[in-house]
Amino acid sequence: MNFDLSDEQKMLAEQARGLLGERSTPDRLRTLIDSGAEWDEPLWREIAGMGFLGASIAEEHGGLGMTELDLGVISEEMGRANVALPFFSSIVLAADAIQLAGSDAQKAAWLPRLASGETVATFAYAEGSGGWTGAALRATFEGGKITGLKTPVADGGIASVAVVLVNSGGKPALALVELDQAGVTRTKLDSFDQLRAHYAIRFDGASAELLDGAAAGQALERLFDRAAVQAAFEAVGGAEACLTMARDYALERQIFGRALAGYQAIKHKLADILVGVELARSNAYYGAWAAENAADELPLAASAARLSAIGAFENAARENIQVHGGIGYTFEANCHFFYRRERTLAISLGGREAWANRLIANIPGTQAEAA
Repeated sequence: MNFDLSDEQKMLAEQARGLLGERSTPDRLRTLIDSGAEWDEPLWREIAGMGFLGASIAEEHGGLGMTELDLGVISEEMGRANVALPFFSSIVLAADAIQLAGSDAQKAAWLPRLASGETVATFAYAEGSGGWTGAALRATFEGGKITGLKTPVADGGIASVAVVLVNSGGKPALALVELDQAGVTRTKLDSFDQLRAHYAIRFDGASAELLDGAAAGQALERLFDRAAVQAAFEAVGGAEACLTMARDYALERQIFGRALAGYQAIKHKLADILVGVELARSNAYYGAWAAENAADELPLAASAARLSAIGAFENAARENIQVHGGIGYTFEANCHFFYRRERTLAISLGGREAWANRLIANIPGTQAEAA
């Protein structure tokens, strides 16, 4: 099984890295924060023009019909540049939900608009500390209307449409709702990551339509698994950016007449980060392969990718601050951008415990032994 990138994928990575690295600079990110902007809208239009938003959307719906690994290449570069874009919410989650569970009419109506960047979507699944499966869901769908509260919802302020996880007749279902209507109230929350705004969205009888019935329930776990793989790629990109930042600073910083990088303790820190990054990358590759070629292996592969990526990014973001010393804790340094993103990404889609339980449940032989 070969998890190396093809020549075409390497070219895609170089193209994405060049554009995002040039546009999403630390100075640009600070400008967005200072202005109160919730996203980099000019960059969104630019990546839409390059086809990145439609990478995994079928050609018949305005996309490029690329593979999960191709999308992962883009996700990794998004993480490396720490972009202020709703790519994960709109493309990885909402667009994929419509592709997996939408009717032909729903796909035709929404996917071309998402692929072109004309429409931004979000995926509203969380209900604070409550559950998100079956009857545990408090947000309900009945008679074409949604009632309930979803919080936090990433990019909920800039999205015009949401795919909402709801309780429909005691079973989980996915509903499509336009957010600019009566019956929808959006309240901005204080977000730890200043480059990714989160909202509480209350639905009071808002008009909505279910995605394609039974298919939505069957697609839900697959949707979360595929999203976990893409989140792993994003975390790998962010972790590697932290490694590069820490290494460059250690080579430049002089301590007692020698480079900080010359001290063995620093070398070990950097080496440990590298090991974590490569482990997470290999698991992400496996997850992307399983999403395309082995659906029965996807739950295990996605869980492994998710867990290893959370660990790699957490260690890289924290050690990057430590290598920088006192300056690493300041707003003027760039370390906090990645630390904030790492903390936010680690708890999206469910945190470490949820994915550890899913990993254990999908290890071959586990269920039989439990029985």
